[in-house]
Amino acid sequence: MKTLTITDAKKNLGRWLAAAAQGEDIGIICGAEIVALRKVEVESVDYAQREYGASSEQVAALEKATEHRYQRLKRSKRLALTTTDELRKMLD
Repeated sequence: MKTLTITDAKKNLGRWLAAAAQGEDIGIICGAEIVALRKVEVESVDYAQREYGASSEQVAALEKATEHRYQRLKRSKRLALTTTDELRKMLD
């Protein structure tokens, strides 16, 4: 494991983050602790559970309700498909 002080880590943070993303073990010394930089996979389910305390059942219910609403809007022709260029024109 490559260990760095906070000052050294800040000087080349992008380099150390890239190394950690490639699987290299990078640790930053923070007081008496070493904090590891590691790549993690983030999913919307994980985010909802971690940030909002949502249960798996609540996330599944939200997904079902969202899909139901999407299908309803699609059937009613109230769902508009827009290209990137059209969005840019709307913002200008």
